[in-house]
Amino acid sequence: MRWALVKVCLAVTTMVVVAFAVPLGLVVQEMARDRAFSNAEREAAAVAPALSITTDRDKLERVVAAAGVQSGMAVHLPAEDGRAAVDLGRGRAVARDIEAVRRMGRASTAEVPGGSALLQPVALGSGAIAVVEVWVPEAEMSNGVGTAWAVLAAVGIALIAGSVAVADRLGVRMVRPARRLVEGARELGEGHLGARVPAEGPTELRLAAVAFNSMADQVVQLLANERELAADLSHRLRTPLTVLRLNAASLGAGAAADQTRAAVAQLEGEVDTIIRTAREAKPQTAAAGPGAGCDAAEVVRERMEFWSALAEDEGRKWRVAGAERPVRVPVARADLAAALDALLGNVFRHTTEGTAFAVDVHNADDAVIVLVSDAGSGIADPETAMARGQGSGTAGSTGLGLDIVRRLAESTGGDVRIGSSVLGGTEVRIWLQLDGRKPDRRGHRGTERRRRRAPALR
Repeated sequence: MRWALVKVCLAVTTMVVVAFAVPLGLVVQEMARDRAFSNAEREAAAVAPALSITTDRDKLERVVAAAGVQSGMAVHLPAEDGRAAVDLGRGRAVARDIEAVRRMGRASTAEVPGGSALLQPVALGSGAIAVVEVWVPEAEMSNGVGTAWAVLAAVGIALIAGSVAVADRLGVRMVRPARRLVEGARELGEGHLGARVPAEGPTELRLAAVAFNSMADQVVQLLANERELAADLSHRLRTPLTVLRLNAASLGAGAAADQTRAAVAQLEGEVDTIIRTAREAKPQTAAAGPGAGCDAAEVVRERMEFWSALAEDEGRKWRVAGAERPVRVPVARADLAAALDALLGNVFRHTTEGTAFAVDVHNADDAVIVLVSDAGSGIADPETAMARGQGSGTAGSTGLGLDIVRRLAESTGGDVRIGSSVLGGTEVRIWLQLDGRKPDRRGHRGTERRRRRAPALR
């Protein structure tokens, strides 16, 4: 916008300067020419009285010598009374032009080498017509014209430069509020809910700033209402959780009872965490800073240890691969654990007892891939399943499990894919990007080709 305004002002000012400067320069040039011929007419008029008194050659030569500046004047006397025509001074005009002036009886100009000649007819006492010639040099006709053109050019350039400077300042006044609006929108998109834009600049931009601030206030209010709703819904879970905890306490001793009590305790902790997070003044929507993240291998081992007890009860074989060495990922430990629990919970929920499953961790150069696969019947329509993961839940599924996994992967610049596993069932591939770039599709295949041999199912 700023440069467009400068270009428009530059074009308009240039056209105005040309429209006025060129005609003015031509007028100055014509005025210089008229001034030179006016001086020549005065010089010719100085000789006319002498011609009306006498035609004596010696006297006229003295008069011409006195009046002619730098040999620029000549007098052409006609032939009369048996005397031949006489030319006094240095004449430059041709005889044809001189005779034409005598016949017309009025002054005229003729082009001669080095300039022009003013031919002025003068009546002698005898009635004959003499012609006074005054030479006007080219330099005298253009005297001051070059300076005038230079002054006009300088004034035109100054006007153009001044208009460009003014347009640039006006453009800055218009662009600065627009940039602030862009920065405010970017900050709001990055999770800085306190971002606001001052209502400055032209009327349209002030109205846009007011609308943006109103929208930001509504977003803050909607998020606050959402946090209150989440906290309220989570708080309602406390009553059934309390009943579960009391019932679990009455189960007595045993591995199953201990696992049940541990699961209820963990569920209570998760509910408390949801309530505390929902009631925070500012939601944690900004990206994790440097150094944030967790060890994916440790989280996988921990969650598989939890689910292995239930797997043994249902007669499921399972295995873990790639979790022997630390694998750092740029996500929070609790978020990765929630994603794994969601996928493993789907395995137990949507496959029959005795169905094997596996979790593989692959550490590539720029990404970490976590594979959760099973030996079930598979997913007939992976696209529909991913659509459920984006919030369009269907009967028998809320879609929250895949949505948790999807948001976790996309927070790193990665993605989630559903396909067929080597066990014959479903494979969910979580691509966690380490550098924040979009995943390379060839990287999926390359990582798959480098997949290490998995251990046998337990």
